[in-house]
Amino acid sequence: MKGNAQRSKLAILLWSATPERPQLCATPFVHAAAAAAFDCEVEIHFAGPAVRLLVAGVADSLLPWPEVDTSIYHMMRQAANLDVSFRACAMAMNALVNKDEALIPEYTGTVAASAFVARALDPEWTTLVF
Repeated sequence: MKGNAQRSKLAILLWSATPERPQLCATPFVHAAAAAAFDCEVEIHFAGPAVRLLVAGVADSLLPWPEVDTSIYHMMRQAANLDVSFRACAMAMNALVNKDEALIPEYTGTVAASAFVARALDPEWTTLVF
C-alpha cells in the first residue's frame, strides 16, 4: 500500500467464535456489517468449529448475552444483506458438518485455508481474527 491509499477489502477469520462460545460470536458480524456499510468488500472465513454456525438452526438459537434478544443468526443475516460473503474451510466442513445437514442460505461456499492466507498477504486487504 503506497501513500495514503485506503484499503477497501476486509477478510475476517472466525475460529474461536463458535456455537459453544456465543458471547464471542456477535462482534465479528457487527464489524463485518460496519465495514460493508462503508462500501468495503468483506469476506468472513469460518474455520474449525466455527463452521457449525453455517448449519441451519445453529446460530438462530444462539444469543450473545442473556440480556440480548437478537440471535447470532440475525446478526449474520444483517451482514449478509450488506453483501458480506460467508466462506468455510473445506477441511473443517468435511470434518464437522454432516452431509445431510442443511446450511444457511447466506453460505457462499468452501475455500482452502490458503484463501485467507492469501488475503493476509495481499496489501489491498486488511484482516481480523476472532
